[in-house]
Amino acid sequence: MEDDQDIKGFVDAEAAGAGRRKGQLHTAAASRLRSMILSGELPPGSRMRELQLCEQLGVSRTPVREALRTLAAEGLVDLLPNRSVVVSQLHAPDLEHLFQVFGTIEGLAAELACERITEAEIAEIGRLLAEMVDCHGRKERAPYMQINQQIHRRTVEIAANPVLMSVWQSLVPRVERARALANLDTGRWTGALFEHTKMFTVLAARDGKQLNQLTREHFLNSLPFLQKPSE
Repeated sequence: MEDDQDIKGFVDAEAAGAGRRKGQLHTAAASRLRSMILSGELPPGSRMRELQLCEQLGVSRTPVREALRTLAAEGLVDLLPNRSVVVSQLHAPDLEHLFQVFGTIEGLAAELACERITEAEIAEIGRLLAEMVDCHGRKERAPYMQINQQIHRRTVEIAANPVLMSVWQSLVPRVERARALANLDTGRWTGALFEHTKMFTVLAARDGKQLNQLTREHFLNSLPFLQKPSE
């Protein structure tokens, strides 16, 4: 009886371990593909071939299929009726609506953050901003965007509103891809950094209403620099 229990325990442990490994492979595959889309390595309209992705990521079909379903839920890829998958296109009217909503969400988060932020958290965001300035000076877009995302995420976290965070997380992949494309324009990149310095000054002063307005404008200012939809 003890031997049977030991065997069952071993089998259960192995099954649990396999489940965790499967989940980790799916998460890693989704993260890598998301990064490729956000960076423009996989541009809008690109067809995502399953076997090619399996070879590129070094995983089997199942994690890739689950990753593609995750990205479809985030609005980054389209699952077509013929079972093919393509990177979703960016359409100007959709982006305007998305940025209006997202800017309002982050503006509210910024206003709430001003009510709760500590001196230590202000210093933390100040250090991130300094790193972002350095990346801009070295023309390093990828690390710049990563730090940029950290600043926006920390602001939402400091707001400490779980409902707001949930809505923000559901929209952020589509927004980040659009903002990355906008920052390919050197003038917009520099302008966005200048806006961030103004926003930090207002955050440090804990002026929530002013930061709300600046945050909403920060997103809307990217719209003219996004690629036009193909005819």
